[in-house]
Amino acid sequence: MPQIPTGVSELTVGQLSARSGAAVSALHFYEAKGLIHSRRTSGNQRRYGRDALRRVAFIRAAQRVGIPLATIRAALAKLPEERTPTREDWATLSETWRTELDQRISQLSRLRDHLTDCIGCGCLSLDKCVLTNPDDTFGETRSGSALLVERRTG
Repeated sequence: MPQIPTGVSELTVGQLSARSGAAVSALHFYEAKGLIHSRRTSGNQRRYGRDALRRVAFIRAAQRVGIPLATIRAALAKLPEERTPTREDWATLSETWRTELDQRISQLSRLRDHLTDCIGCGCLSLDKCVLTNPDDTFGETRSGSALLVERRTG
């Protein structure tokens, strides 16, 4: 892993990429989404503060566990601009994200458990299809995944 000299307070996009493991395009994307910030030199080159390393690590760890970028941005927005996320910040945020992740895991488990039924059908028109009609709201009165609008005659 490339080392950055101690006296260097700002990093080029290449240095940040090499040190963080994130592609330059990902860093540009994170910046466009307001997750990290840079300043421009007189030659219009990006320069990132050293705190960007920890922010990028924070972003990538959160993404790895499935946290959407909008949620990550909202979490980072609560921190002072130049302060890097700490272990305590991660612990607090991960606890709030735990419920959301548990719900997603449960949802994916249900999908996995019923996927064979769907593939067996082939046309997604089971009377009680758990994928297209998960709570079977229309199962008592109608069948199939396509619902037609009923016309009133009067």
